[in-house]
Amino acid sequence: MNIAGVRGQGSGVSHSKAKGRSVCAVGGRIFFLCLLLAAHCIPLFAQGRMYDGSAPLYSPRPGLGTTENGLPTALREVKIEQRLDEQLPLDLQFKDETGRTVQLSEYFNKSKPVILSLVFYKCPMLCNQILSGLMAGLRSQTFAAGKEFDVLTVSFDPRETPELAAETKKSYLERYNRPGAEKGWHFLTGDAENIKRLTEAVGFHYNYDEKTNQFAHAAGIMVLTPEGKLSRYFYGIEYNARDLRLGLVEASNNKIGSTVDQLLLFCYHYDPTTGRYGPAVMNIMRLGGVVTVLGIGGLLLILRRRNGKRGDLKVAETRTSVGGTA
Repeated sequence: MNIAGVRGQGSGVSHSKAKGRSVCAVGGRIFFLCLLLAAHCIPLFAQGRMYDGSAPLYSPRPGLGTTENGLPTALREVKIEQRLDEQLPLDLQFKDETGRTVQLSEYFNKSKPVILSLVFYKCPMLCNQILSGLMAGLRSQTFAAGKEFDVLTVSFDPRETPELAAETKKSYLERYNRPGAEKGWHFLTGDAENIKRLTEAVGFHYNYDEKTNQFAHAAGIMVLTPEGKLSRYFYGIEYNARDLRLGLVEASNNKIGSTVDQLLLFCYHYDPTTGRYGPAVMNIMRLGGVVTVLGIGGLLLILRRRNGKRGDLKVAETRTSVGGTA
């Protein structure tokens, strides 16, 4: 009997087993990644809130009609009415935080989307919450103001001054703490005429209450395209980092963002009635079907290769046995 030949065959069998285990491990990782990808795109439906049209501060859902909300007269016209795809009047003039007269056109047509927030700087509560929520949403992502996008914060109180705007900017930039943000986050003030044209263009309706010397207004921000068209509205005082990022990516016409963002945009679509990104159910089902087919196909390929290796192993053992007998 050829001992060396048997040892050589044994070594080949061991090598085949090791190679089979390696292929199996790689296939298992691919299958796991497919499942992980599917899980990433299947959202928790509880995160999305159904909008029933009863919230008085936002435009009603089409077809629901008006609702009797029992609000005081001063609040009945306070709302944000979406003007999606409409053009912002870029000839409007304001003063920036340094006191320089600027046109809105200076902040657009730079291949970057723009976030617009309408507040008044002496607001005792709500406006601070809007700006704090915006800052928190921006800090939670890798995009940076002044680099991938710009931010315009405009006061709708014509009595406020550039000095007050400068103080507000300093406060929020210190908290935002991103290099170069001072060139990308601008705080503006203006006269009554330009403010009126701006707020009407974006559908921002508010009232001034002489008794309290305050403005009644809704909470929300807008995302505009680099050309100045209204692209997305986000309501409330907290802005989900994922929604903000996807809104900026879409407003930029996919000029910023990554492949992962494109995948998320396949799984999530913007819902104007809620001002949020929600699951695109059909797309998720399609993606789930593709991932399932790929996973099953990968698993069958792995099993086929393993069976092939086992067949080769049996042939090798048979040859060894025959050689030993001879």
